Amino acid sequence: MQSARAESIIAEPAWEIAELFPNQGFLSESDYLFLTDRSNRVAEFSDGRIEVLAMPTLEHQEIVLFLVNMLRTFVTPRKLGRAIMAPFRLKLSEGKFREPDVLFLLQSNLSKIADRFWDGADLVMEVVSEDDPARDLQTKRAEYAQAGITEYWIVDPRSRTISVLKLTSGRYEIFSEASQQGLVHSSLLPGFTIDAAAAFAAGNPG
Repeated sequence: MQSARAESIIAEPAWEIAELFPNQGFLSESDYLFLTDRSNRVAEFSDGRIEVLAMPTLEHQEIVLFLVNMLRTFVTPRKLGRAIMAPFRLKLSEGKFREPDVLFLLQSNLSKIADRFWDGADLVMEVVSEDDPARDLQTKRAEYAQAGITEYWIVDPRSRTISVLKLTSGRYEIFSEASQQGLVHSSLLPGFTIDAAAAFAAGNPG
């Protein structure tokens, strides 16, 4: 039988290891990469702080899978570029990493691809999360625009709306939008469309 002391040691966090790292607000890029490489947690990094993301729902993941499969089906045979889905890190600027649900780079920009993260993207998609909608609707909208990402898709299961935003003079403007049903169109990839009803049906296949 384990002693009470042994049980307390087992239950107690490894404070000595935690204290090796700086406090939130003082973490470096290398700290973030080291910690997320080893923890396998989905986390983002901004202003010296690690932001651990909530576990996605089944509906969220099914919609993401639908989007990335549609995108890859369009771009791969045409050799237009490369698409990948989260969890995967995107470096927006020095000291800022996000994990968009879907990332895409044009063929001409594939040099930005590295094994641990991409150093930029031409198109990103986010499925709005219930835990913090403002992250996708406001915070990331501003950050992706500042990073010069040409196109940002916001897919909101709550209103069943898909908004395709085009970067114009440093700000996003709605290029195409559909609610409940109808097609949305890409500005960056002419001919690429998504059926809104099909996208949200993928999240609730029953």
